[in-house]
Order: sequence, then C-alpha cells, then structure tokens
Amino acid sequence: MADLGYDYDLFVIGAGSGGVRAARIAAQSGAKVAIAEEYRIGGTCVIRGCVPKKFMVYASDYGRKVEEARNYGWDVEMKGFDFPKFMSNLHAEVDRLSGIYLRNLANAGVDVFEERAEMKDANTVVLKESGKTFTVDKILIATGGAPWRPSPEDLPGVEHTITSNEIFHLEKLPRHIVIAGGGYIACEFAHVFAGLGVETCLVYRGDTVLNGFDWDVRTAVHEGLKEAGVRVITQTVFDRIEKTDGECPYEVHLTNDTRLKADVVMMAVGRRAATDGLGCDAAGVKLDEKGSVIVDDASRTSVPNIFAVGDVTDRIQLTPVAIREGHAFADTVFGDKDWSFEHDNVASGVFTQPEVGTVGMTEAEARKAFKHVDIYKTQFRPMKVAMLERKERVLMKLVVKADDQRVVGVHIVSPEAAEMIQMIAIAVKMGVTKQQFDATCAVHPTIAEEIVTMRQKWVPETEPA
Repeated sequence: MADLGYDYDLFVIGAGSGGVRAARIAAQSGAKVAIAEEYRIGGTCVIRGCVPKKFMVYASDYGRKVEEARNYGWDVEMKGFDFPKFMSNLHAEVDRLSGIYLRNLANAGVDVFEERAEMKDANTVVLKESGKTFTVDKILIATGGAPWRPSPEDLPGVEHTITSNEIFHLEKLPRHIVIAGGGYIACEFAHVFAGLGVETCLVYRGDTVLNGFDWDVRTAVHEGLKEAGVRVITQTVFDRIEKTDGECPYEVHLTNDTRLKADVVMMAVGRRAATDGLGCDAAGVKLDEKGSVIVDDASRTSVPNIFAVGDVTDRIQLTPVAIREGHAFADTVFGDKDWSFEHDNVASGVFTQPEVGTVGMTEAEARKAFKHVDIYKTQFRPMKVAMLERKERVLMKLVVKADDQRVVGVHIVSPEAAEMIQMIAIAVKMGVTKQQFDATCAVHPTIAEEIVTMRQKWVPETEPA
C-alpha cells in the first residue's frame, strides 16, 4: 500500500502484545507497517508482567510442594533457594520470548524501531533518539500502562521504593519486604515472597483486599494471605519512608503510627496509561481524567485516523483483551473483516496461592442489575491437603439470574482456578443455565466437579429486598 504519499500505512506506537498483534495482522493484509518500542519488544506482559511474574509464582510454590511431598512419603531434603540462579533462568526465558516477538514482526514484513516514538501531529511520528520523522496514514497507540507512585511531596521517601517493574531486577532475595496496595499485583507478590521465605507485610488502605472482585473471593484471598504468613495491615497507608543505618535499610512509617522495617519497599497502588509526552495534545487525541485514551467500540480515538488498544485505553487491562482488540482493529481497517471485540464475560485469573478464577458479574453487580438472583456456593478442603496440616480451602460460587436461570457469574478460589475458569467462560459466554450445569456429569475425584454438583441455593441471613 502506502500509495497516498505516506511513508507508512500504519505506525504502531508500543510493541506489547496488542500492538504486535495489530502490526502483524495489518502487514499480512498488505499494509506497509512500522512499530516502535522504547523499552523492549514484548511489552509489559512478556518483559515485566504476566510471564516473569508467573515464573516467580511457580518458584515460590515449590517450597510448599517439598513439604507436601514429605507428607506423601517422599524423603526430601530442602537445601535452600538459589535466587540469583532462578533470576538468571527467568531472564533467559524472557529474552527468548522477546526474540520470538521480534522475529515474528520481521517475518511479517514490519519495520521495527527500538526507540521511543511520539506524535508530532495526526499524521506525523517522530523517533526521539534518532530524530527520524515519518508521515503515516494511520496511527495505533498501544503504549500500555505503567505503575503509579505518589509524588515525593505526597509521600516523603518514595524514591526508596520499587514497583512491579523493578521487582524483576532484584539481585538478591530480600529478608523483609513491605508492599503497599491491595490489588491483584500486591496480593500476588505478597504470596510470592512469603512462599520464598521472606518476611512479608502488606499494607492496604481498605479493609479487605481485591476491591472490585466478588466479596466472597475477597474474603477468601484475604484469609489466604494471612494463612500464607503475610502480615496484613489494613485501613492505613504509608506516611513516609526513611533510610536508616540499621540491619534493614528502610523504616516505613504508617498513618496509624505503626513502623515497619524493610530492605525492600514495593509500591503496588495502581497503574496509569502510558500517555505522558506521547503527543496526544498535538495530535488532537482526547484523554480521560486519568490520562487514558478515550476510544469507541472500534478502538477509534477522537481523531478519525488514530486508534488505541490495550491498557492505554483502560477498558479491561488484560493481555488477551489487548490482543483481541489489536486483531479486530487490523482486520477491520486493513483486512476487510469488520468486527469488534466484545468486552462482556471476559474471564481473568489472579495468581495468588491458591489462585482466583472469575468470569461475569459479582453477586453485588447481579443484585443491582436483576430483580432476583440465586446464589450457589461451597467451601471445602481439597482432597490433596487431606493428609496435610494446612487449612487451605476452596471456594466456588455461581451467580444465577433467577428468572431464566442463566449463569451470569462464576467465581473460584482454588489451585488451578485460572485453568478451570478458562473452560467455564466458554459456557458462560454461550449463555449456559444452572440446569445445564446440573445436567453435566462430574469428573471424580476432582476439585472442578464441585462446580456441577451444587444443588442447594445459598440464602443470606438477611434476604435482600
């Protein structure tokens, strides 16, 4: 293409999962495409998010598995955890995956620029390091998000903290870590470090972690953190962080007058769209109050030839969502296949230990949306821990729209919950009913069988009006 005098038909800013997918599909459809990435090809998920985090989850769980093995009759000796060796292996795998992303782009015919790109106007992109300027027909913003931290004025000593970006570059395993936040990132890393034997403290301004999730899930994860040995301090926030000369280099002062010693302090208090300095004003792209790009169902911004996908739009911050949005954009604009991604009933997993798997409405959301709601839920000790001393329990919950018995929400806290919810999401997306769940024969003995054997409706102590 590129027959209108432009250097490129499409310029993608940001080479994360969504941007890479869009660039590849557009190029395979015949468009002349370029992509720019200021950090590393692969974006947050591959380089400093989902993938390396999941490896850390695996590593932290092995200590518990050794203890389990002893109870199952294995003569196992624990000789400790080689953190530098693990991190070296982790980064080698991340490098391999980043290389695959780069190779796939090259094979599709996409021009790759490994430097920061900004918009000069709606049809001009500038590379900051080299100063190269390109005219482009269409722009796709896929810069994702970045961890947010308060300013030094709001939190003195914040410069001593790290975020989920820097956590993957620790050179040694901390002895004491304090984590600020109660979202999925904070909870996941609290479990990781507690599982690796680190004295771990989680500080959260609310009273129960995982705000926005179903209340039963929140309660189960909160209790699970404490059972894992995490000290959870709620209804308070950081007041200041001071550097000390003691064994632990930092002292964290909380607003409730508690003081905590730490050698690593992590801020996991939210993420913001990576739009600072991107040139959105110059190009005429409208942002919301948090700096996220405003888009319509077709991922089009306020400027007709500029689009945005992924976390930078703050619709659903999940890698598979960004991939689908990017694919839909490229198919629609360059492939003559007009479609858009549906953002309802998107399943997600939280890799706490045990995991969370969820799809659809929470109970609270369903009760607001529908006149009558049926709830089915169960909690039990999984078979695997029957011979262990752990108090680990599984939670399974179905949220059912009463008038047509359609299952509108499924929530699981269990080992392998994310694997289960992927399959269940298919049924929920198709409009499965509770009776169809009931008619499905169980696979025994499994944890998952409980999802089709719940027959008794749960009734709260005070039935909602």
